[in-house]
Amino acid sequence: MKKATFGLSVFTALSMTAAVSANSMDEVKISAQQVSKNVYMLAGAGGNIGVLLGKDGTLMIDDQFEPLAPKIEQAIIDIKTAVNPKVSYVVNTHYHGDHTGGNVYFSKSASLLAHENVRKRLAQKSDQGLPVITYESGVMLHVNNEDVKVMHLPAGHTDGDSVVYFANANVWHLGDLFFQNRFPYIDTDGGGSVSGYIQNLSSLLLQIDDSAQIIPGHGELANKNDLQNLLSMIIATKLEVQTKRAQGKSQEEIIEEGLSEKWSSWNWSFITEEKWIKTLYNSK
Repeated sequence: MKKATFGLSVFTALSMTAAVSANSMDEVKISAQQVSKNVYMLAGAGGNIGVLLGKDGTLMIDDQFEPLAPKIEQAIIDIKTAVNPKVSYVVNTHYHGDHTGGNVYFSKSASLLAHENVRKRLAQKSDQGLPVITYESGVMLHVNNEDVKVMHLPAGHTDGDSVVYFANANVWHLGDLFFQNRFPYIDTDGGGSVSGYIQNLSSLLLQIDDSAQIIPGHGELANKNDLQNLLSMIIATKLEVQTKRAQGKSQEEIIEEGLSEKWSSWNWSFITEEKWIKTLYNSK
């Protein structure tokens, strides 16, 4: 297979993108997709945003890149059911810049919530846009006639991962514990691990019912079967790489051979097949 060059970590690349001038984001459009009566998914550049609308103000899950914040705000205003579009709460599912870049902008009106490790990691970069409410295991919010359960999971994608469950709507936002139909990014420098990622997906699949709708960190609106497909892919490709490694093959040899052809469609710009093989080869 042709080797891809991946000189920067995904987080570094995303952070650089977030720092680029607003002009580079001029062509990005924020689309809003209704998931349930008052839950929407916003897509643009970076991680998918979850939005809960109502008279209590808007609760938002993640906020993409800083240059896109005014567009995100306008997209919420444009939703007809947004009786009070003011962003009152923002939950960060983890610390990466494509999910927290809008924190400074939205902190003008919103209380920011995240796991305590998210605040710690963001504080290493800046003292602005930090979560003002942190938790160890989770928190429950009662907003807009919805019970919003925010749950911290053990280290998987990072060491500060949270998932959000809108109980009445039966909608989940899984942050970057769910890359739909693409190889996931596992931030080992940020406390993540392949084994932890697998354990978290297995745990979530026991909690999510068949009728639930799932907002992934990246990709299209999904369901439980899509999440199962991700877990199955990780387990299968991990076994492929581990088997070849046990046979004495080097990382470079495995990259040259590639994974089974059925996984080729999971390759994407940030996590190429080469990068995914490296992640699996060096995983615990």
